[in-house]
Amino acid sequence: MKGESARNLSPAAQLMAVEVISGLLVTSSPHELGEALTEHLRELTGARTVMVLLHHDGCAGGHELLNVSPRRRATMFSSEELNLFCFKRFPEQLPLLPDQLPEGHPLLPALRRAGIGSMARYRLCAAGEVIGLLLLLDLHALQRIAEIDQIIALLSPPIALALKNAVAFRLIEQQAQSLEQQAQSLEQRVEVRTAELREAQALLQVAIDSSPIPIMIHDEEGRVLRISTGWTRFSGYTIADIPTMADWTELAYGERNGPGKEYIDTLFSIDRTEYNGEWTIRARDGSQRIWEFQTTPLGRVSRGKRVLLCMATDVTERKRAEEEKIRLEAQLLQAQKLESVGRLAGGVAHDFNNMLSVILGHANLALMELPPDDRLQLPLEEIRKAAERSAGLTRQLLAFARKQTISPKVLDLNETVGRMLNMLRRLIGERIELVWKPHGTLWPVLIDPSQVDQILANLCVNARDSIKDLGNCVIETGNCVIDEHFCTRHDDVTPGEYVRITVGDNGCGMDRETLAHAFEPFFTTKELGAGTGLGLATVYGVVKQNQGCVSVESEPGRGTTVTIYLPRHHEKAAKPQPQGPEPPLPRGNETILLVEDEAAILNIVSMMLTRQGYLVLTATSPGKALKLAQTHCGEINLLITDVIMPEMNGQELAELLLATHPTLKRLYMSGYTADLIAHHGVLDDGVHFIQKPFSFPDLVAKVQETLGGNQRTAPAG
Repeated sequence: MKGESARNLSPAAQLMAVEVISGLLVTSSPHELGEALTEHLRELTGARTVMVLLHHDGCAGGHELLNVSPRRRATMFSSEELNLFCFKRFPEQLPLLPDQLPEGHPLLPALRRAGIGSMARYRLCAAGEVIGLLLLLDLHALQRIAEIDQIIALLSPPIALALKNAVAFRLIEQQAQSLEQQAQSLEQRVEVRTAELREAQALLQVAIDSSPIPIMIHDEEGRVLRISTGWTRFSGYTIADIPTMADWTELAYGERNGPGKEYIDTLFSIDRTEYNGEWTIRARDGSQRIWEFQTTPLGRVSRGKRVLLCMATDVTERKRAEEEKIRLEAQLLQAQKLESVGRLAGGVAHDFNNMLSVILGHANLALMELPPDDRLQLPLEEIRKAAERSAGLTRQLLAFARKQTISPKVLDLNETVGRMLNMLRRLIGERIELVWKPHGTLWPVLIDPSQVDQILANLCVNARDSIKDLGNCVIETGNCVIDEHFCTRHDDVTPGEYVRITVGDNGCGMDRETLAHAFEPFFTTKELGAGTGLGLATVYGVVKQNQGCVSVESEPGRGTTVTIYLPRHHEKAAKPQPQGPEPPLPRGNETILLVEDEAAILNIVSMMLTRQGYLVLTATSPGKALKLAQTHCGEINLLITDVIMPEMNGQELAELLLATHPTLKRLYMSGYTADLIAHHGVLDDGVHFIQKPFSFPDLVAKVQETLGGNQRTAPAG
């Protein structure tokens, strides 16, 4: 049929049909194909307008306008109007002339508006599939309609097939273009993510490199991949020093493949951040540092190897601060203990000293009244000695509490200790050798000589008691300079020049626990009744009262060494004058007003003074003393008064008496501790004071000194 139709065509029509088919073979673009078709078909059919529509299930209405020739007539129909030409809407044959359409037909308004005089609609099918449709509008030669039908029937299959292939090719192009766009988008995303990853890695590197916190990254093969500047700053090691974990453990822990390395290897099995505790490491400079470690797994990132991020916190200074806090708390506790016992000692001292004053006074008077061969001499002498020993015990209590009244003098300790050697040898016994090692040119110190006696006596007794059989005790002096480092290990001492006294023995020594309690009052390791526990406590109190410090070194079985540091004094020590036989006690005839609220002391002091020829006026209170001074007709040369009394203190009493007796000399006495009477002014320079308990000779000498010496008109307030 197709061959017959082609033979019935004119040669010109056949040639044009061949051109149309040839044009189908040179393009694969649907739009280019549509453009070629419409141009050729206009020329071939003589239609004024040619439209090619593609059947498209995805479009609303089912068709897509592929091309219009001429182009200017592309808008002659709307999309909705074009869809009216679809065979699905009107499958019946449309008439050649629009006027032949029945009135009310949906196409009629659009055709009339566009001025269409004639039309022809053709299906474009390939292998039974509708590919599109062809519209020929305003045909010039209607008499050729049969020939046109033959031409379209001949060309419809190749046109439909060409359109189908072009649409498929377009779809392939669109898919390829979409895939290309997706590939480009993916490539851009990869580039962006790669740039972000590189930036993140760079930031991580900068963060690690500049982090003040010690950070290390290492893998399961033992390679150290990165360390921070903080790691180097605190440990001193660079990554060149520790390229592997074995190098790190060897340098930091002194082991290359020991428990530390094994523990680190076990951390690769963790799945979350884990705290690893405190470790002591050895820094590059040899110092010990304390680090707290925590480890975080980073997964397999180093050539498929598991990697750990290790962060450390240097807690060395915090630990030192904690240790310092514990040390200071221990010092504070020790100071509180000493202060508590000091307050107890101060409270006991007053009443105890008053009683001892009475005992010593009566014993002295009785011994002076009895002939030398009297049978009561020995018992009275024992009473006097016991009272003096009790007074010494009181002084020990006050010395350790740093509350005794002292009379410091500039001393050369070599001379002071040298004069004590015989007494010390008798004190420690013949089985112990006393070795004396004085320094050649010793600096002078300012201290009460009796306190030096206390220090050496207590230390030598302790040395004696620590030696079971034969042994030696070494006393050595020297000059030294104390620096800041020494001060950090000893409380209440300042840097400077000091004179050192060292007392060492080769006795049993002390363990660390015993040494920690050595300065506590009443602490003793001796048998019951063999010691008071005040020896080292007394030494400690005396040294602290003189702005010095004490250092003790001891180990079980290796003896004990106690070192006393006393501040250097820059005045030269006075040379001691040779002493002759003691002269008899001086006598006097002056009038003395004696004021004491303790009747027993009042009586014994009055008896002592009366025995030496003085006229003594006694009063048990300041009020009675004032009345007595007003009623006494003669002159009163000396006031001897207790410092702390009811009604008013001794200083206030003296000021009132000076108003009526301006030449009155004053001598204060007290059994209270120095800190309690210091604010009454009686310890100021130039003010005469005697500490209870006192002996008969001491009292007489003090009275003579007061009566013959220059006094200030009134004690300082």
